[in-house]
Amino acid sequence: MAAEVLAQGGARVTIYDAMPSAGRKFLMAGRGGLNLTHSEPLADFLPRYREAMPRLRDAIEAFPPDALRDWSAGLGQLTFVGSSGRVFPKTFKASPLLRGWLRRLDAAGVQFAFRHRWTGWDAEGRLKFRAPDGTLAIAAGATVLALGGASWPRLGSDGGWADILAAKGIAISKLRPANSGFTVAWSDVFRDRFEGQPLKGVALTVGPHTVRGEAMITRSGIEGGAIYALSAELREAVLGIGQATLTIALRPDLDTAALTMRLSGTRGKQSLANFLRKAAQLSPVGIGLMQEAAIGSGRQLASFSPAELAHLANAIPVQLTGVAPIERAISTAGGIALDELDDHFMLRKLPGVFAAGEMLDWEAPTGGYLLQASFATGVAAGRGVLAWLAGSTWSLRA
Repeated sequence: MAAEVLAQGGARVTIYDAMPSAGRKFLMAGRGGLNLTHSEPLADFLPRYREAMPRLRDAIEAFPPDALRDWSAGLGQLTFVGSSGRVFPKTFKASPLLRGWLRRLDAAGVQFAFRHRWTGWDAEGRLKFRAPDGTLAIAAGATVLALGGASWPRLGSDGGWADILAAKGIAISKLRPANSGFTVAWSDVFRDRFEGQPLKGVALTVGPHTVRGEAMITRSGIEGGAIYALSAELREAVLGIGQATLTIALRPDLDTAALTMRLSGTRGKQSLANFLRKAAQLSPVGIGLMQEAAIGSGRQLASFSPAELAHLANAIPVQLTGVAPIERAISTAGGIALDELDDHFMLRKLPGVFAAGEMLDWEAPTGGYLLQASFATGVAAGRGVLAWLAGSTWSLRA
């Protein structure tokens, strides 16, 4: 995105990419339909960036969701708003958008150098690359670093840049999984029966934070959209004290009194599982979670009174014991401390070097917020470079 802005501004641009082809992580993002951005008002959109919001606000306001949708349409990929407010290309694919984008960059004169891995700077301040033909040193008028976080390293973003920048005195917050799953010590019976089963329409709570949505049971734990929305709080608890308690409400629209009334009827010859399924419309996986919690408390679920069953159904405690590996996280937290950047996304300690995207220290939930901020910071860095090259004053809204 920075390259496009720069080329449109008259700069000669080369993109050096360690991978054999462009946009590999972009294509991975498209496997679920390519959620480009979100349609909610900016007043609701911006707080999704948590502590980083004040530093990202100007960039996103200068290149907001509507501008991203117009950009996509300009490449022949019209978008639509899904029922959840998320924005997708009508094709639900990343590859047509990427192809159109690469054609536009090519027409603008942008050059690509693949299989070129950046390894830092030489004594003369030139960019060093490990390339197929050996080591290269490139003198640049300005540089944009857009090297990603550390999730899905096989796609190119392995976080190897952190040590290079730290050696230059740049403050780097440790890269950590974001929008990731968590490990749970399921019983063998539960794991074998419910691996891959979804929890739908549930409410998940950690501390004062509650999110409604869906989750998925995995063989080693739990993941999914609602989990990702709480991943920052869950991650910090797990990393801080070694575990986190996630509370699951299976029927969040029914209070304890209403559930108790439903569960006070005669069970007859029905199994407890069938009774819970019919009387309270609980799913088999939800009932399995209740059984896990009961056994963990030293009891059998069959010994619970209707009031106890009702309470448990909307307050199932699940102990998270670890964070899924960063290699499989959707995104990462941590990176270049935002205070290291000026308002133009230039590194204060490295004049002429700009940074954008996921390598900066911000995080956001899934839902279009990750790509939106990556696009917007790319635009901001590109505009910053143009001003740097021109030696002029500059505004994000220029």
